[in-house]
Formats: sequence, structure tokens, C-alpha cells
Amino acid sequence: MRLWRSVRRGPMAALALSAALLTGLAVPATADDTQTRPQTITVDPTGTGRVYEGVGAISGGGGTSRLIVDYPKREQRQILDYLFKPGYGASLNILKVEIGSDTNSSNGAEPSHERAAGEVNCDRGYEWWLMEEAKKRNPDIRFYGLEWGAPSWFKGGFWSQDNIGYLTDWLGCARRHHLDIDYLGGWNEKGWNAQWYVDLKATLRREGYDKVKLVAADNAGWQIATDLKNDPAFNAAVDVVGIHYPCTAVHCSSSADALSLGKPIFASESGWNDYMTGGTRLAAEINHEYVDGRMTAFINWPAAYGWYPTVQYAGSGFLKANEPWTGHYELGPTLWTVAQTGQFARPGWQYIDAASGYLNGGGTYVTLRSPDERPDYSTVIETTEATGPQTISLRPGAGLPGGPLHVVSTQVSSTDPATWFARGDDLRPAADGSYRLTVEPGRVYTLTTLAPSRPEATAPATPASKPLSLPFEDSFEGYKKTATPKYFSDMEGAFEVAKCAGRSDRGKCLRQVITQQPNKWTKVPAPLTLVGDASWTDYEASTDVLLEQSGSAELLGRINGQHDPRKKPNLVLWNGYHFKVSDTGAWSLYVIQSDGTTRTLAEGTVDALGTGTWHRLALRFQGTAVGALIDGKEVAAVTDATYGHGQSGVALDSYINAQFDRFAVTAQ
Repeated sequence: MRLWRSVRRGPMAALALSAALLTGLAVPATADDTQTRPQTITVDPTGTGRVYEGVGAISGGGGTSRLIVDYPKREQRQILDYLFKPGYGASLNILKVEIGSDTNSSNGAEPSHERAAGEVNCDRGYEWWLMEEAKKRNPDIRFYGLEWGAPSWFKGGFWSQDNIGYLTDWLGCARRHHLDIDYLGGWNEKGWNAQWYVDLKATLRREGYDKVKLVAADNAGWQIATDLKNDPAFNAAVDVVGIHYPCTAVHCSSSADALSLGKPIFASESGWNDYMTGGTRLAAEINHEYVDGRMTAFINWPAAYGWYPTVQYAGSGFLKANEPWTGHYELGPTLWTVAQTGQFARPGWQYIDAASGYLNGGGTYVTLRSPDERPDYSTVIETTEATGPQTISLRPGAGLPGGPLHVVSTQVSSTDPATWFARGDDLRPAADGSYRLTVEPGRVYTLTTLAPSRPEATAPATPASKPLSLPFEDSFEGYKKTATPKYFSDMEGAFEVAKCAGRSDRGKCLRQVITQQPNKWTKVPAPLTLVGDASWTDYEASTDVLLEQSGSAELLGRINGQHDPRKKPNLVLWNGYHFKVSDTGAWSLYVIQSDGTTRTLAEGTVDALGTGTWHRLALRFQGTAVGALIDGKEVAAVTDATYGHGQSGVALDSYINAQFDRFAVTAQ
């Protein structure tokens, strides 16, 4: 993932000029021009340009939407409306989802639909539900599937015929859910295999999925375009060039090879914006991706901040929705920034290149028109790099509507909802038919013939934020088998509701079901699931555990955050207290510190727990006092002040089957 660095005009003017020459768009004028005359944008409805494919977002990269599915129905409907309902909030045209594989892909693990060859379950996880809800709101929304990891059973690894079958089985599941998949990618940010794409395209045609378009290659950099240009078979198999994070500073890259292919070019993962502070970056990216590189779809990672704050990249998304126990959620200027494009253009509209370019005083503009005989049109102007006001003169050509032009704007760094998606006075044409508007710095404006409509910028009657109350208990009895229980979020492996083993008095338990390490995307060492509130302080967490094979189970407490996987030891680890107990009776109480190192607080041995038998583990916190118990007997009592708060969870030391029951967190 790339960082956007804010810079002022100077060296970047040369970059903007070179990008304009590459794409054939309007070039920037000198700074002096902004002081002497308005900048004229002429909208010629016969002008040429690429076809607009839409704005979208990703539910993937592991559990990014996980907590939305547990929201109360009222607030859940509102959240989904803000994302997917046309003419309402972000008005997304594309929803890209992860094709799960039970392995961590940044922010969690998504369930697989096929854990063994031929054993297909089309109802695991929540992505089908999310796609169905998106389609209810926008029947024309486009769906895009992509893998981050893969199950272990593929012969030949990821780039194999087994994986092609896995994908067609997933497409079959989509059909069972009455969902049409529009785009299919390869392996997220892990390179590409040209022959595999050729074979996948042939299989899709043979099995009746010929309308599914292939995207290559969901990686950063433009080498993929050169490879497509030099390989006719590969080029014929691929329908869309998909690039990740093509923008740095206020310039977005492209390549002559990509532009020469005649294919749509997507920013197939871009953004990575905070829901409150990402508007500046997002406003510039959406416009620059077309002005600089003729990318016609912007797909933001992620759709929503719908995961626990103990997991990395907290705050990213178009809105915050990670408090299902109250129904509290939050909007910010980032959502309304994307709405400035999403609400005023439709897939199939056309960019007008001669009416898209660079503002003399800093910023960019793009113009899109509908394909109608008497078209609607919208011009989106962003001034994130401007240092002062600029006056724009918009001149519509013959055949365009000549009545009032509507104005909507968002102050992209403001925390005041009154400045988000604010309706301005309609512009009236002058005697010569032109419209004039002065645009201020740090904003995005839409001038449009479409009538704007939107709800209040603040969420209506959103419940107040508060911690998940204690006691928190789950006996797992009230769920369907294979379900993910409420508020549990898998980071690696798959913890799902199953029939209890060795218990005549109880029906269902939580079972970890993955016994072979998947083809991984990140380096999470073993299965782990998190639950609860990161603000919990003094409590006792407890659970019954049964090991089905030899190994160790862990009870987690005061999980405070995620260790940065880019730093040594290059593993995804969760900082907090871990109580580990083996079937041999060996146990240890240890803490993972913020630098990723492990410090043992106590260790010992009790009578062997064995396999196939139930035992109760507990972790107790009171201030700096930390205690650990096995079957009601305290085995460790230590003093440690590393962490004073955090959530709970359970884990295993390897990919084994294990069961958990009567999970409880009670205040101390």
C-alpha cells in the first residue's frame, strides 16, 4: 500500500504537464493566469474520452466488513444505504469482495466456500449477504471477486487448474444466490501467471461464464501492461487492466503500453483513506486517476471501517461501523467526497477529455456526459492543491441543457457536517450561455444537470457510543451450524459453530476446523479469533476447551493491538496476554509486547490434559495483577503493567481441531 504525500505546486507542475501530454488532456497554465482571467472549461458533447466504469469499494483484505453483519437491523439498513443506495450516500457502482480461504489477508480471515475438493458450501461468511444487500439497493451494481489466499488442497499451488475449478465453484455459488459476477481477478498483490489467465478464460467460456471479465493483475506497477502487450494470448484473455495504488503525491502514474491496449484501466485498489481525514487524498485521486492515467474506475480499500480497533489500519473506509452492540456508527467527509462523483455519474457515461484537465491555480477537473441524445453532464472540480480562490467559466456546447446548473460541494478536511455535500445556489447562464463559479481551496465541487438529493450528513438518531457491557457470555447454542458467532472475528483459520464432542448435556460449541495451513497472503502463525471491547480493563475471561489432536490452546486477554507485520519478526501478532496450555499439561503465561517480542511471565506443568476431554481455562486481570487458572485452580499469579485494557479471544498453536464452549468475560 502506498502513502499519499501532500506537496505544493513547483516540481509537480512538470509531472502534471508530462501526464497531460501522455494522455492528451488539457494542460495546466501558469500560476499568473489565475490572477488575470477566469479559466474556461468548454464542454463539447461530441468530444472524445474513455467510458466511465464507476466508483467502488472493497469488502475484503480480511474481515473489513465483519462487524456490520451483527448490527441492529435499523442501523444496519442505514449503513448499507449510505454505501450502496443510488443518489443517497457514496452511491457505489462496484463492490469488490474477497473470495475467502480461511487465512489472514490483512485484517482477518474470510471463510472458504470449498475446504476440500468438491465439498462446496455456498452459505459461509457474510460476503454473499453483503452482495445481496447491495443489489437490493442498486440492481445495476457490479460485483468483482478476488482471492488473497487459497486453500491448501490445490495440486500445483495457487496458479493451478484446481484453483480455476475453485473459482468456477465460487461463481456457481454466486448463481445460487442470484448474483451475477462482472469481474474476476487473480491473486491480490502476488504477481501473475499468463497461462493461468488464458486457461481461466477458456474454462469460463466452456462452463457458461463467458460474461465474466478478467482483471489483471491487481498489483502495483505497470509491468502487467507490457506483458499483455507482448503476449497475444494473455492479452486476449484479459479484459481489464487493474492497478493498485497508482498515485503518489498529487500525481497518478500510467504507461504508454497500458493506454495502447484499448482496454479499460481500473484503479482496482486505491484510496486507503480514513473516514474522517481521507477526503483530501480521495478527492485528488479520483480526478487525477483519469486526468493523469485515464483510469475509469476508482475502487477504494475498504468500503467501511467495520473491524475491531485492535486490528491494523483502524479508521480506513467511507464510514465507521464497528460497534454493533449499540448500533453506533459515524460518517465523515470521506464518504461525501466520493459522493461528489458517485451521485452524479453513471457507468456507461463518457469522459470528455477536452473538458478534463488541470486548474491553473492548483487542482483538477473532469467532465462526464450521459449517452443520451440530449445528455446530462457533470463536472467535478477538486481544489486540494490550491492556495487561493479561482474563478471557473463553464461553457456548454450545442446540444447540452442550458437551464440552471446545480452546485454541490464538500470541504474535504472539515469536521463540520454542514460543509459536507452542501447544496449551493444554482448557477444561471450568462447571456453567452456560460456559467461562472469561484471555487475555494480544499474542496471538491460538482456542477451538474442532475438534481442533487441526499439525507442529512450526520447519521440520523445514531445511538451513543459506549463499551460492550459485561458480563459477556456465549454458549453458542443459538446459532446454525457453521455460523460465525456474534462479535467473534477470525484472524486466521475458521472458528464456527459445530456439534459438541463428548458432551451429552450441551448441543453446540465453537470449533476451529482448519487442519492444513492455507496458501497464505500474510504471516499469521496459527488460528486465532478475537472478541469483545478494546476498552475492557479489569475482567476474568474463561472458556471450556477440548483439544481433538495433540497441541496447545490459548486464552487471550487485554489484547491491545496488532504488531506491525512489516517489522521484525515479520509475523502478524496480537499484543496482549496469552495463556497457553498443552495437551501434555505444560502451560505458559506470556505477553507479546508492542515491538513484537515475547516475554514469559510464568510457566509450569499440570497433569496432562490429553485430547478429547474438556477443561476450563481462565485469565484474570485486576490492575497490574494477572492470574491464570486451569480447572478452577490458580497456576499463575504475577504482576505486570504492560497492558491495562484490551479485548479477549482464543487461539491455537497449530492447525488442529479444537472446541471451545461457555465463553465468558465477567467484570472484576
